[in-house]
Amino acid sequence: MRFHLPLVLALALTGSVSAFADAEVGAPAPDFSLKDTNGKTHSLKDLKGKTVVLEWLNFDCPFVKKHYGSGNMQKLQSEAKEKGTVWLSVVSSAKGKQGYFPPKEMNARMAKEKGNQAAIVYDTDGKIGKAYGAKNTPHMFVIDKDGKVAYRGAIDSIDTAEAEDVKKATNYVAAAIEDLRANRKVATADTKPYGCGVKYE
Repeated sequence: MRFHLPLVLALALTGSVSAFADAEVGAPAPDFSLKDTNGKTHSLKDLKGKTVVLEWLNFDCPFVKKHYGSGNMQKLQSEAKEKGTVWLSVVSSAKGKQGYFPPKEMNARMAKEKGNQAAIVYDTDGKIGKAYGAKNTPHMFVIDKDGKVAYRGAIDSIDTAEAEDVKKATNYVAAAIEDLRANRKVATADTKPYGCGVKYE
């Protein structure tokens, strides 16, 4: 049997061609039960009836810094909360890799960044990130009140690490939340994510 080189490399890096799944738009979102930085468990099944935003987070990624440094992410988080949306930031960085901080340090970093998310949850074994197909930080998912994926992809339309581009970009996450609030089908439901690679094990 002959393998193409990219496939061989993929097998060497992941151990399997199916290491990543994909949370398909319109399909039930993969369930999760993850502990936050304060030891509280957050499960998707317990959030049914609410719109949920999942933000894959690595505070040291330049693309994440773009959105936190400009205040864009915090503004989105605050606006989402006001509209009854639950915003969870997911850290899939393995222990010892960029983006991972122990709970006390993560809470201190969240305070420094003035984050407005409901919680930062740990996925250090990467199982949930891979179930969703999260490959970048920030990779964004919006889940509707029925527990289905309504949006997946980039936070906005300009894939740079430059803070000045935030104001010029179309924010896909904000638009998805508004569409769901108005009981409309999400107009732009699937985009290509951009950012740093998630630092899996």
